[in-house]
Amino acid sequence: MYPPCQPEQLRLIDYAPSAPPYCDHWANRDCNIDEVTMVHATDQPECWPALPLDSWKETYATLHMWTQIVGKVRLRLTPLVNHWWNVPLYVTARGLTTTRIPYGRRAFELWFDFIRHQLVLETNDGLVKTLPLEPRSVAEFYEQFMELLRSAEIEVKIWRMPVEIPNPIAFDQDRVHASYDRASVEKLWRILLSVDTVFHHFRARFIGKSSPVHFFWGSFDLAVTRFSSRRAPERPGADAMTREAYSHEVSSVGFWPGGGTVQGAAFYSYAAPEPQGFKDKRVRPDAAFYDRQLNEFLLMYDDVRKAESPTASLLEFCQSTYEAAATLGNWDRAALER
Repeated sequence: MYPPCQPEQLRLIDYAPSAPPYCDHWANRDCNIDEVTMVHATDQPECWPALPLDSWKETYATLHMWTQIVGKVRLRLTPLVNHWWNVPLYVTARGLTTTRIPYGRRAFELWFDFIRHQLVLETNDGLVKTLPLEPRSVAEFYEQFMELLRSAEIEVKIWRMPVEIPNPIAFDQDRVHASYDRASVEKLWRILLSVDTVFHHFRARFIGKSSPVHFFWGSFDLAVTRFSSRRAPERPGADAMTREAYSHEVSSVGFWPGGGTVQGAAFYSYAAPEPQGFKDKRVRPDAAFYDRQLNEFLLMYDDVRKAESPTASLLEFCQSTYEAAATLGNWDRAALER
């Protein structure tokens, strides 16, 4: 297993001259003592391991399909929540979870355990069943997962086609994707733990409507979204999923392992609808840039990982891109921010 993060012993840090200089980067905002403490805890190199896309792309593709299969069970059995918030998975101390899923008089939870490398099914009546995470085809995983559910007397049908990927193959027919490298998955999980921590601190600064920090299995990204409180203009020709997701004005930031034209893990930030001048706004840190194909700001994960303080670097990106969106979009920042 990839070695756990070994932070220095946490301690309260006063606001004396020893306070780190990046506090000054957040305009018109005092440094929060919890954020200072968090930086000392999460800036250890082992908290931000290298994960080149080429080193695990086969495992990435396979795990992506597995998370879609599991995530679709939650989608099928839970009521629609605004912006599809009933759909994602959530980072835990061991991996990713659906949280509780209601099922008649019962309830169950599904979670990927990236320490013991198993998918766990746990019910409210004490039943626990597992499926090992090991090299196997998506078709085999789908078949064994559905049998796992049936063995717990859970009957559910899901749409067998993957979403948000090019050239999808039905889950029960996919014998192309069959890789699972434990070391790479453990690195991903370690990254998700660190990013999830930073995103939660960023989310805590905002008192307006905000999404949870959640993992969307469709696009395989961890994200958090802030809302201006105003409805967004209708998108001509948008499908039902897009209309629900972007019914209101948003500023969103996330982490994605990469793919397509982005040949490496990256942080992204976008505004929807995008205000005039957003793409030309200078944001921090200096390594961040606007991708005119994706219409998003990007900050490569390796630039964050190699920074003197990865946590401060990522918080700068979150804060400065949000400020660009909110200021240019005329959000009522005084009412929305701490």
